[in-house]
Amino acid sequence: MSEYQNIKKGEKGAWISIIVYLVLAAAKLTIASIGNSEALRADGLNNTTDVIASVAVLIGLKISRKPPDQDHHYGHFRAETIASLVAAFIMMTVGIEVIIGTIQDIINQEISEPRLLTAWTALTAAAIMYFVYRYNLKLSRKIDSNALYAAAQDNRSDALVSIGAAIGIFGAQFGAYWLDPLAGLIVGLIICKTAWDIFRDSTHSLTDGFDEEEIESIRETISKHPDVWAVKDVKARLQGNQTLVEATIHVNPHITIEQGHTITDDVEYTLEKEHRILYAHIHIEPFEKD
Repeated sequence: MSEYQNIKKGEKGAWISIIVYLVLAAAKLTIASIGNSEALRADGLNNTTDVIASVAVLIGLKISRKPPDQDHHYGHFRAETIASLVAAFIMMTVGIEVIIGTIQDIINQEISEPRLLTAWTALTAAAIMYFVYRYNLKLSRKIDSNALYAAAQDNRSDALVSIGAAIGIFGAQFGAYWLDPLAGLIVGLIICKTAWDIFRDSTHSLTDGFDEEEIESIRETISKHPDVWAVKDVKARLQGNQTLVEATIHVNPHITIEQGHTITDDVEYTLEKEHRILYAHIHIEPFEKD
């Protein structure tokens, strides 16, 4: 299955997340208004940001499926990363709004007992998000999609946020009314933390940052080839979910061009098999052993 087909399958998971988030956000915000729960309101706003983030990822996935053209020789895979960056800014804005709102309520002592209905709403939402998490996690592993795997982790975080909101609301039922806005404040902090993580990872990828341990693993894989005398240099960067590798290897200076070409083909095949690297440029240089 090609990477473009995998991306198309990943869109299904994004659509499911969007639909579920829309329903849950509408339900939570409505019931939070009726039941006077800041925690559930914050949870609902969190799902609103998730809708926007999921739409951004969906758009990024669709653009990523466009084949290479005259001014995008490596394809459009980074569109997904840019979409994630946009989503991070949106999530941070909403997270800050939730934090400011709950702090103002605490300072102004605008605290009331939330209705029990809001707690059961949060628990139901947590159960639904857990099943969405399991679905997207299974799909991400099936098609080996980093973006969908990240979305699955976000689904799990949302389930935990809803559980936290429910705990705060249940605590308010026993007279600890401050637990409800406190839970809302914690939800706002979680939204900001998630936004920061997405921003950090996206900017790291867009500035050609790459995991050093993975670089060393790639270097070790190349060096295991019997005809590679030494690995002079290895560079890698990400294009969306695709890893692009450039490596310079030292080989026997007396081999033919055809033999050198066979070595590079073997190395590229090994990288694809062991690391799922589909785009590798291997440069060979003659080298005399000491």
